[in-house]
Amino acid sequence: MTKTEIVRAAFKVWGRSLYQNTSLSHLARELKVSKPALYRHFLSKQVLMDAMAAHFFDDFVGFIRADYERALQSKDWNEGISTIFRSTAEYYARNADALIFSLMNVHGRNTEDFNPAELLKNRGVDLGMFQHAVKEEYTRDPLLLQLAFATLIFFMAYFHKTAKRSGASPSEEEIQKIIALVSEIIMSGLGHSGVALDRLNYEELESRVAGAVQNVESDPLLRAVAKAVAEAGPWKASMNMVARRSGLSKSSLYGHFKNKQDMLRQLFITEFVRIIAFARQGIALSAVPQEQFYLGIFSIAVYLRSRPEILVAIDWIRTRRLDLGRHGKKQPDFFRVFKDVDIGTLPGGEYPEGEEGKWQASHWILFLLVSILMRPGGGLSLRNVQNSDIRTLVRFAAMGIKGFKKC
Repeated sequence: MTKTEIVRAAFKVWGRSLYQNTSLSHLARELKVSKPALYRHFLSKQVLMDAMAAHFFDDFVGFIRADYERALQSKDWNEGISTIFRSTAEYYARNADALIFSLMNVHGRNTEDFNPAELLKNRGVDLGMFQHAVKEEYTRDPLLLQLAFATLIFFMAYFHKTAKRSGASPSEEEIQKIIALVSEIIMSGLGHSGVALDRLNYEELESRVAGAVQNVESDPLLRAVAKAVAEAGPWKASMNMVARRSGLSKSSLYGHFKNKQDMLRQLFITEFVRIIAFARQGIALSAVPQEQFYLGIFSIAVYLRSRPEILVAIDWIRTRRLDLGRHGKKQPDFFRVFKDVDIGTLPGGEYPEGEEGKWQASHWILFLLVSILMRPGGGLSLRNVQNSDIRTLVRFAAMGIKGFKKC
């Protein structure tokens, strides 16, 4: 057994539970070796995690390096950007374990001792050069690239989730289809008209929503649940923590929740229903589709800005799969924010143009919104997110990167 074999096994074993369980004992059982045998190669779990990160970056750079160099040499930056994203999409399409590791341990993580951009640069892929080149052709860098990479992660996660349900590995045709689809969404978004977006009076639309969040009532008990989840995460948040925050005894909580899973389920379902209701209040302030599109997204941003503990809790939904249990025969109306709004369609013919297509587009947009409201480093960034950032998100969702092309 070599270090490389242990690292590769860790990607598969720990990835199955989305890194909820990173026990060396679990890994040893999978490899059919003793736990001391693992310690002979890795002194601690953290040393093994560091080795996994190094392996991930080595593997990723090795896969995309040729396309990265080709993109830098391209005279057409639309083509160059597309090349980078297609190459990255292909890497994740062919490496589900790497995607899970990236989502759990790399995406959104940027601290003094862990800087993904620097780790890539040390291996020969300098995203700073790429960003500089993009800035020459497009506006709103680097938020634009953050939105593009978040889009790639979202649709790749959906691709692998769908494949897992089918129980079969993705075919070559399916891989090529998702690569083309992700690239097209990043470049063109929902296919809106730039002329229509340029006519919007953003300040006036924002003023319509201002103050409306004061009318949203908050359940004190669910707010205590949200604060516990925001502090400790959904796996470590306990009913004892909620009891302390709410001033109730743990036994009293069982009068409200059957168990911890039911507690989390009620929190997330209730909050998504409230978010959608608030967004629809904003949408109802106009009869113009382009204005409705912006009002819906901006209303969600206003709601989440006013409820930071809910924002952090929802960030766990964005980056981790949570088992919320069964809650009736019909799924709640998650993400159907734009049910009666003409928001355009996702390209490629992969998603229906009706309600299912709108569901997927709404889910994607919420993922992007939480992505920019939550900054790397684990803290809230509401004070740093301006209305102009929300406008940038809306333009990207509507038109993709091409919507920021300099004249």
